[in-house]
This record gives sequence, C-alpha cells and structure tokens, in this order.
Amino acid sequence: MDKDSRSGTVEGGRPGAEVAAADHEGGNPAEAAPTLERRAFLGKAAVGAAAAGVLAASCGGAEQETAGGGAPAVITNPNVRWRLASSYPRTVDAIFDTATRAGESLSAMTDGRFQLRVYEANELVPAFEVMDAVQQGTVQVGHSPSYYYTGKAPVLAFDTCVPFGLTSRQQHAWLYDAGGLELISEIFSDFNIIPLPAGNTGAQMGGWFRREINTPADLNGLKMRIPGLGAEVMDRLGVTVQNLAAQEIYPALERGAIDATEWVGPYDDEKLGFQNAARFYYYPGWWEPGPSTTFQVNRDAWNSIPSTYQEAFRVAVRSAAHGVETTYDSRNPAALRRLVEGGVQLRAFSPEIMEVSRVASQEILEERAAADATYRRVYDHWSAFRTEAFEWFGRAEWAYASAAFGQNA
Repeated sequence: MDKDSRSGTVEGGRPGAEVAAADHEGGNPAEAAPTLERRAFLGKAAVGAAAAGVLAASCGGAEQETAGGGAPAVITNPNVRWRLASSYPRTVDAIFDTATRAGESLSAMTDGRFQLRVYEANELVPAFEVMDAVQQGTVQVGHSPSYYYTGKAPVLAFDTCVPFGLTSRQQHAWLYDAGGLELISEIFSDFNIIPLPAGNTGAQMGGWFRREINTPADLNGLKMRIPGLGAEVMDRLGVTVQNLAAQEIYPALERGAIDATEWVGPYDDEKLGFQNAARFYYYPGWWEPGPSTTFQVNRDAWNSIPSTYQEAFRVAVRSAAHGVETTYDSRNPAALRRLVEGGVQLRAFSPEIMEVSRVASQEILEERAAADATYRRVYDHWSAFRTEAFEWFGRAEWAYASAAFGQNA
C-alpha cells in the first residue's frame, strides 16, 4: 500500500488516518470576546461555507494555518487510485466512454484525489469475467451488463433487461424510482458488490443475418451470437446460441462460424464492420428493448473511502450514464442511413416470429419464477411495474409514435 504521509495516499481505496482540525484563537482576552452579533455572523458564515464546499474541503488534504497564526489546522483525506475493468473495447466508444467520463468527473470533483484507471475488455480482465474480478477484489470497479452473469444468479437479467420487457425510460424509472435498484442491490450483496446503473442503449436492433429469416422454421439450426435471456428464448426456438465478446464477433461471422449476431445498433454495428459479413439487418431487438449496463463496485473498497468520495462517485457515474443513450440517439440515425445507402437490406421480424418469441419468453420467466423464490420476488415486482408502465406508455407515447414515426418508416 502506497501512502503519502501527509495526505494519506492509498492505492485501492483504503484511506489513511484522518486528522481533526485544531481550533486556535490568538490575541488578548478582551479581543477574544466577540459580541453576540459577531458570533451569529461567524456561525452563519461557517455553515454556509461548509454547505457550499464540503467536498472540496474534505478532499483538499492541505495544511491550513488558522486566522490567529497558531498551529496549522490539518484537513486530510486520502488520494485514492481505483482500477476499473470494462467488458467493452475502446472501439465501442458510446458505451466504453461512460467509464472514462465518470473518471474525469470524479477527478474534477475531488481535485484529482480520487482517480479511476479504466481498462478495456481483455486488457486486464476478460470481458465475461469482470464481475468475478470485482467480487474477488482484483479491481475495485467493473463496467458490464449484468445479464452476462446469469450463470451466477439468473435474476441478474432484470438489472439489464429481459425479452419484451421495459424500454429505456421504463427501465430507468423502475431502477431509480420504483424500487428496482434496491432489489437488485440485495442480489449483488451476496457477491460483495454494490451496483450503480451505468447507462442504457435504448431499443436495440434485431441483428445481422447471413440469410433471410421469414418464419419460425427458418430459425431452426441457425448459429447466433446472443447473450442473456434472449439466448434462452432463441435456444428454445431451435437456434444454436453462443456469447462472444465484441472483438470476437466479426471474425466468427465472416468465416461462417456463426450465421447471425446481434450487438447494439447502427452506430456500433457499423464500426464493428458487421455489414461486410452479413447482408440482412433485422429489427426490432425484442430481447433488448431498453438494456442497462452497470458499474459494479467492490463493497470493501466502497466502505473504505470517505462518504464524500462515495457521493462524488454516485454523482459522477449517474452523470456519465446519462450520456450513453444521448450518444446513441444522436449517432444511430446517420449510421443507419449510411448502412442502407451501402446496400444493407433492412428487414422486420415477421409477426409469426415475434409471437413465438413472446410466448417462449413468457414461459421462461414463469418457469424461473416458479423454481426460485428470489427470482419470483423480483419478477413479481418488475411485472407489476411493467403492467402499469405499458398501460400509460400505450396511450400517450404509443399514440404519438404511431401517428408521427410512421410517416418516415
């Protein structure tokens, strides 16, 4: 452990000892007897200063002399250096940059005393082992979609999304306001992890196919890269599924090791080059109508830092998370236009495929809930929220979208 003897520099988030400031007044007794008005004024000034600058003061770590010229009042907080492992490569910048933006904000709010060093997928930890690294304390933070880890706990799928589930706005509402994050946090506590939402991509595309898929029978025997509960649905429909990290997908698609893949949408997909290996681009991504990613924080590391740093971290990641969907909403339209102009064939999944997929999705959710009491508790909460949200969105939002979006479809 590296420690700066004055400011408590710590690698990995274990803070050094904090030294309380000493209050010292100089001068003679007469001068040291302020009036009641002066006391009131100074008291109000002190409270105001504390409220306005608590984070800066607590993170300053500098020695300060008192006004009376006596012994210095020492305010200390640690220099903290955390490592963040992402499941995404830097090339997928709309998602990956969430972590770098969070780190930049965190550094700015703490005068550079709380730093995140961000590692892309496979640079420090393999893409699908991020949660393990956080749980074990190999890194303090992971940036990953929780549905990568349903093998540990199937209920983690709800932290990302499930087929025919919530849109991005509904997912945000469920997590942040309706109690979903509290339920998800209980699940993660079993793994010594604190989850914080890291942004949402919005509704995704249905992916890239080397041949047309018109009926459910066309899915039988198809080899497809797809993660999460969507993979279980596809498996039930006869698809041979596998999960591949972003940088592994294109080579597999190009050489025919897989027949189809999904990722996110036009902006990312164009950058990853899928249009050069598959011709047919399907929509919608019914398995990911509003998927969230997550910052997974090691609980021991979290508990070792001051509360001001914890709050700074929360603010930094929530601000950075907001930029994910903003980026996709801004860049997907132009990317889709370029893909179509380049010869990509857009196709909608047939009503028959959508219906068998919806039925299979519901069957799997119910089966999971019947077999696992914890899954049932989260599923019932999520399902009740979904029913009400769909009723509301099915009126105002759907009515508008049907009238307005259809003009350009």
